[in-house]
Amino acid sequence: MVKKAFKKIKKFLPIIGIILLIYTVYTLDILKIIDSFLLISPIFILISLTLTLPRILIRNYVWRIIQKEHNIKLTYFQSLKIFLIGYFYGSFTPGYIGQLMRVPYMKEKTGDPYGKLFVNSLIETIVHSISLFAMIFLGALLVLGTYPELFIIIVIWLIIMFFILLYFLKKDRGEKLFYFLIKYLVPNKLKDNFYRFVNTFYNDFPKIKGLIIPVILGIITWIIIFSQEYIIVIALGLEIPYLYFMLLFPIANVVGYIPITFAGLGTRELTAIIIFSTLFLVPEAEIFVVSLLGFIITDVFTGFIGFILSLSETKIKIQNL
Repeated sequence: MVKKAFKKIKKFLPIIGIILLIYTVYTLDILKIIDSFLLISPIFILISLTLTLPRILIRNYVWRIIQKEHNIKLTYFQSLKIFLIGYFYGSFTPGYIGQLMRVPYMKEKTGDPYGKLFVNSLIETIVHSISLFAMIFLGALLVLGTYPELFIIIVIWLIIMFFILLYFLKKDRGEKLFYFLIKYLVPNKLKDNFYRFVNTFYNDFPKIKGLIIPVILGIITWIIIFSQEYIIVIALGLEIPYLYFMLLFPIANVVGYIPITFAGLGTRELTAIIIFSTLFLVPEAEIFVVSLLGFIITDVFTGFIGFILSLSETKIKIQNL
């Protein structure tokens, strides 16, 4: 009964973000949103788009470091292509979970076990997220006097994340939990496949010290992302200090990770409106435009590149049949 109810609820979860988006547009007045869009000169959008190349090159370089630590042999350009294809799938799936489509492409190029490749992709995502949480922590400190509860929530969340990661770093503990879950949650006919999958999770597992540089470089990629979006803030003439935007907008991004909507659509915009209209008294419609256009520039555009590459990859496979 509970299982059936959960399946039904899960089908409707992605619609929540769309509902939030429609509700936000309705409450803000669509004409004001259109006027805000028209205020932006195309030159600002072009300047913002030019930062896409260094951003994806640096993030792929970070992933290459993690791959080498994990003893996964891909060339830089193979990795870049797979990263962008994964970005395409992630850009329209709840919680960006579509990024895991990197795994079958990596399998084709390397021949490594699926479990190992899954963990590698997961580690890259976690490292990227840790970089973001480092910025959020600083942002919570920045508004400690105004929103002390935000700092408490962030600290609690970071502590929970730390202990979860610490638990799974130990192979014996991690495997024991996975085996327990498989034993009681996976149907008998699928158990062997899941056991084989889990058995390779800790193959060539990277050392923690090898992930320090990726975390630092990850912060740089986030700075570039939020700088791309801040260019829209400048284009609209909004009086939001760069440092505040850089450390507070990540909060909206993290809310967008909640897997109830396509790529955070709706939840991110609503959160950004609450934060910046409250702290800086800027028009809500213009903050909405910053968030939505920022998403198009940083996620949709990058995902479109991945879409083109996925088509070329499919074409090559068809030709080789």
